[in-house]
Amino acid sequence: MLRDDGLPVRAVFDRLPPNLRARPTLSVTVDAASAGIVPTRLSYLTPNLGWTADYVALFDAAKGAMDIQGWVTLTNSTGTTFANARTLLVAGNPGGGGGFRRITGAMDAAGTESNDRERLGDYYLYPLAARTTIANAQQKQVSFLDVKGAPAQSTYEYVNRWLGSSTEAVSTASVLRFSTSRQGGLGDQLPAGTIRVYMRDARGDPQFIGENSIGHTPVGSAMSLRTGDAFDVKVQPTVVSRTRKGDSRWVTKMKYTITNARPAPVTVLLAQDGLYGDVRISDESLKGERISADRVEWQVPVPANGKTDVTVTFDTRY
Repeated sequence: MLRDDGLPVRAVFDRLPPNLRARPTLSVTVDAASAGIVPTRLSYLTPNLGWTADYVALFDAAKGAMDIQGWVTLTNSTGTTFANARTLLVAGNPGGGGGFRRITGAMDAAGTESNDRERLGDYYLYPLAARTTIANAQQKQVSFLDVKGAPAQSTYEYVNRWLGSSTEAVSTASVLRFSTSRQGGLGDQLPAGTIRVYMRDARGDPQFIGENSIGHTPVGSAMSLRTGDAFDVKVQPTVVSRTRKGDSRWVTKMKYTITNARPAPVTVLLAQDGLYGDVRISDESLKGERISADRVEWQVPVPANGKTDVTVTFDTRY
């Protein structure tokens, strides 16, 4: 026992325990019935060896297409090197296998297609084609997806969250739409990850225009990837009037002013959200589509260097 009197103390050990290791070591005791060489396979779980998926998309607006590459980033902090190892990646969310991932890329419609990729229960397997070596405290990237000329479209979207006004015009969202279908799409499942989008400038150099995260995405899904806010396309919602018609009934007239400072016409997906209760549209200057009980959408054409006003009257009963 060491003294605790505030004076310097020196501890000297005359020997070390025989089972002490200078680095993390797995020790196994084998009970063999007879002498000889026996093939042995050791399997174990480690929390410090993992992978994530990242995607790089090069979008060509003129062609309405994009090239996309998928990369697996292997991370090893187990304390040991895995040399020339066969590597099999499992894509999914096994119980107890992961933390929280904030998903902001939208899956407009979940896919219903399948392909010949190997499954394991409810998960997909991505075997790496070649053996790989990953040292301790190393990150390593390996390509697993390379698609050229997949159809894609740049669009603009704005969602008004409730029947209210904005004091100033608000930028629409720049949204990249594409599909993971086998025909007219990427043709593969997409493990959850981050998609970074680039476009070529006038000199032909690729420039970063935005990124977003996606969840595990089946084949055949319709995707909307929000890459940022539009500089030249804006929307200003305004409550023109709100009239009480009874104890539980209100009539609200809204005007949405969409402006376009671009030299080409655009179409903006305008959505009114937050239509809680029994909400009916009694009048609208442009025909919309009821997406759900609390959401209506309009496809609004806006001329080059111009603006478009959309007026809608909502009859709300609580």
